[in-house]
Amino acid sequence: MSKRIALAAGLLAACTFQAQANTELTVYTALEVEQLKAYKQAFEQQNPEIEIKWVRDSTGIVTAKLLAEKDRPQADVVWGLAGSSLAILKQQGLLDTYSPANLNQIAANYRDADTPPAWVGMDVWAAAICFNTVEAQKQGLPKPTRWEDLANPVYQGKIVMPNPASSGTGYLDVSAWLQTFGEAKGWAYMDKLHANIGQYTHSGSKPCKLAAAGEFPIGISFEYPAIQLKRKGAPLDIVLPAEGLGWEIEATAIIKGTRHLEAARKLADFSASREAMELYKANFAVLAQPGIAERLPELPADYEQRLIRNDFAWASENRDRVLAEWRKRYDGKSEPVAK
Repeated sequence: MSKRIALAAGLLAACTFQAQANTELTVYTALEVEQLKAYKQAFEQQNPEIEIKWVRDSTGIVTAKLLAEKDRPQADVVWGLAGSSLAILKQQGLLDTYSPANLNQIAANYRDADTPPAWVGMDVWAAAICFNTVEAQKQGLPKPTRWEDLANPVYQGKIVMPNPASSGTGYLDVSAWLQTFGEAKGWAYMDKLHANIGQYTHSGSKPCKLAAAGEFPIGISFEYPAIQLKRKGAPLDIVLPAEGLGWEIEATAIIKGTRHLEAARKLADFSASREAMELYKANFAVLAQPGIAERLPELPADYEQRLIRNDFAWASENRDRVLAEWRKRYDGKSEPVAK
């Protein structure tokens, strides 16, 4: 009899678990792979009836995938994609508007301006140069302090950077240069920089990883991988160029037409919550909710002041034109697309 009771109890427990995790939420993301586990665990702990199914790729590829699926959306939510990409998806009518429970705690400049908003920010990531001090010393290379320094012929073939068509980090670089220098001078700068580029990668973090490994002495990337790799002992100096840093908002949005709207809203609520911000602050120095971020010791105290005045509307509206011109000029050095 006890065996039957034990078996029945086991079946009941299994059924209860199955009933709890009865909604699978398909979440598209460009978050770094090592961030996914902690974010998923924290959300599912609060919402045991929902299970996240990640679909992860770089920003440009996730954006293109969502646009291609416009007539038959496959995603329920986007958690961790560039604000400029989400602005494009909003223009195409792909996003469902929603005001998360904690919206009044999110800074107005880190979310969609409409009420209710189509997307809500999480954190900020910004451009950085990963400079391998050991390789640079071997090769007699000076340490750059400005973006314009990277046009010096001494760096010919020594620099790797992300492809802006596939990488949000790559696009924030190109957009920032065009905004900071003006279009004519911006393209002239990129012509000179191109002569020094060894390869354009399809990932924003890869140039820093290649620099850390010594495959290239200089990687144009962003601060998150630079900090993580430096903490692991890589011989990297994190250079924040004097002209200012291009930057992006990492954000969350609900895909219009999701069959799991209630679950999607719960994820949007969580993404804007204090609990989520506590997770984000381990990775980023600027958060969408003020007063929570702590200074990362690898970055200067005035880090946020180094961010350029970024015109996100311009970046979104001109994206196709800028990328078409970029491909025409420079795509020959892009790494092959993985199949």
